[in-house]
Amino acid sequence: MKQNLDLLQQIRKCHLCKEHLPLIPTPVLQFSSKAQIMIIGQAPGIHAHNTQKPWNDASGKRLREWLEMDDALFYDEDFVAIVPMGFCYPGTGKSGDLPPRPECATTWHSQIMANLPNLKVIFLIGQYAQKYYLKDRLTLTQRCQQWEDYWPQYIVLPHPSPRNNIWLRKNPWFEQENLPAIRNALSKIRNG
Repeated sequence: MKQNLDLLQQIRKCHLCKEHLPLIPTPVLQFSSKAQIMIIGQAPGIHAHNTQKPWNDASGKRLREWLEMDDALFYDEDFVAIVPMGFCYPGTGKSGDLPPRPECATTWHSQIMANLPNLKVIFLIGQYAQKYYLKDRLTLTQRCQQWEDYWPQYIVLPHPSPRNNIWLRKNPWFEQENLPAIRNALSKIRNG
């Protein structure tokens, strides 16, 4: 437990990519050695940065709905580890937030995973997490269609951003077929 706290304190002081960020680095993540599921997304948005609460925006609200988790369970670090690809707000580009900085995943992810012995599944949300961990040449749509190929180690999801509403309309099978099956798998983990 102390090792976990030491690691989290080290991460919270991290300034590896300070010169590339628009704001002072303030890593936004949560984990404890008791966590059973891990959520790996992109990077915190501006609201999550300002509140220091991961997924604290419209994307997070949709993600919690998809996973059928209330705020209390979702933000329970003893159940859910939230470790994005980039820990700090990356800034905004022409079509939304910039990609996550690569330094976080390469520097910290393996150390964090080594301190999470109770993990049962890792949610890879969006293309950045999926490309980093799966190292395949599939599209996000193909991965989501074949999500069971990655189970039980991973569950792949599109990013829940309102910017993905067009993708969700084009791929109704995701909410009609995938989500009920994913919720069922998650329920089995919750109920032990």
